[in-house]
Amino acid sequence: MLDIAAELRRWCEEERDFAVATVVAVGGSAPRQPGAALAVDAAGTAVGSVSGGCVEGAVYDLCRDALRTGQAVRESFGYSDEDAFSVGLTCGGTIEILVTPVPAADTRLRPVLAAALSAAADGRPVALVRVADGPPELLGRALLVRPDGSYEGSLGRMAPGRTALDRTAAGEARALLEAGRTATVGAGAAGGRCGEPVTLLVESAVAPPRMIVFGAIDFAGALARIGKFLGYHVTVCDARPVFATARRFPEADEVVVDWPHRYLDATEVDARTVLCVLTHDAKFDVPLLERALRLPVGYVGAMGSRRTHEDRLRRLRDAGLGELELARLRSPIGLDLGARTPEETALSIASEIVAARRGGGGLPLTGAHTPIHHDLSAPVNMGRIDSVA
Repeated sequence: MLDIAAELRRWCEEERDFAVATVVAVGGSAPRQPGAALAVDAAGTAVGSVSGGCVEGAVYDLCRDALRTGQAVRESFGYSDEDAFSVGLTCGGTIEILVTPVPAADTRLRPVLAAALSAAADGRPVALVRVADGPPELLGRALLVRPDGSYEGSLGRMAPGRTALDRTAAGEARALLEAGRTATVGAGAAGGRCGEPVTLLVESAVAPPRMIVFGAIDFAGALARIGKFLGYHVTVCDARPVFATARRFPEADEVVVDWPHRYLDATEVDARTVLCVLTHDAKFDVPLLERALRLPVGYVGAMGSRRTHEDRLRRLRDAGLGELELARLRSPIGLDLGARTPEETALSIASEIVAARRGGGGLPLTGAHTPIHHDLSAPVNMGRIDSVA
């Protein structure tokens, strides 16, 4: 639901009644991941998507029904072999949908959702926990969890307060929020593993991942554009002030004039950060890559010919890097698309970044027998993790 936070915040501010359908579990080749949402207001206006088109009409009707009955429901949609035109996922997967009414007069659920939507729309980190499966009277109840572990709302049967289930959920949500992950977690209605089983959907809203492009060349401009399209916060860094200007890179969120290795030492990175080294100049590349390949970032790629790559590896070995560290380097950068222009090269680099992030092989899907959608995530924390995005 946090993926449509800006629009739903506006609906809350306008005191609209609405219902929201959220993907809480997927199986097989499903088009959207847990957390994807479709919302419908009392006038019939819709925003968002849960399936990319396969079951939107049926889910829309469920939202209208929830607004009329005031009851949260959970529904499953899957592929229909008997009738390809019936309601179902023609891609062959299954999705579980939680549909929750959110009327303006609701004094328990609405304020929690409104606060979470506001935080997500403003770019502030927040986790939203909802009961996705379990006792009917708990279905859809919500808890807002902040990075410091404090929370608002309640998932329990009693009036809002600090129930054992709330404390369990807050701990799980805080850990997932730190990792920037959305997942479903198993727990007990009485907290921990006690009581009736419940499934909690934890949606994490965090700052966008970073793409840092080193080298203020024309390829960097094209990569900044596609990086923004993919949802990255893009930084272009170069030591040469005549080239590193905001005018040359209007799509970048920031343009930094500094030696690349010095900037990397001073800036914050995490496991989602991608570093693209386009300078192909040893005096910039080697000290930068010496640091980059030792950082816990998601991707490190460097531009250059195969000859440049071999020379670069030799210099990095001389600088003390081991083979495991060197194996992390994507060089020459990008997938083999036959790219020539800066735009084509940026597409090649972006394709490799997506493949590395999602576990793709970078091969044509035509004739392949491998999964279309990959899941690289692993279970964490005390609860069982049923699905991850």
